[in-house]
Amino acid sequence: MNQNEHVNNGIGHFDIAGPEVAALGRFYGGVFDWQVDEKGPGYALVGTPDGSPNGAIVEADEGSLTVGVVVPDLDAALAATERLGGTVVMPATDNGWVTKAQITDPAGNLLTLVKA
Repeated sequence: MNQNEHVNNGIGHFDIAGPEVAALGRFYGGVFDWQVDEKGPGYALVGTPDGSPNGAIVEADEGSLTVGVVVPDLDAALAATERLGGTVVMPATDNGWVTKAQITDPAGNLLTLVKA
């Protein structure tokens, strides 16, 4: 993800999870004409129309959809999460492409925070 193309505090990425990456790729490619590029076992990049966030399809036991919000200060966002009733479920982690963390809101919804 090229973070320079994203607005701070805007949605910049999404992950679609499920047990069959190829089937999910066919679905999203066929229904929405999204470009799905399988990158290896259990992972595919997803390209959406210009102006929309791109994402990924990831292998997981259960289906889910997680949005990624680009934040200018990851540490401040994690502190605010805990102060406002959320939970940090994955601390700041550099995966080689981006530095990200995962949180849940007070209702338990999972979000990925991506450092701008």
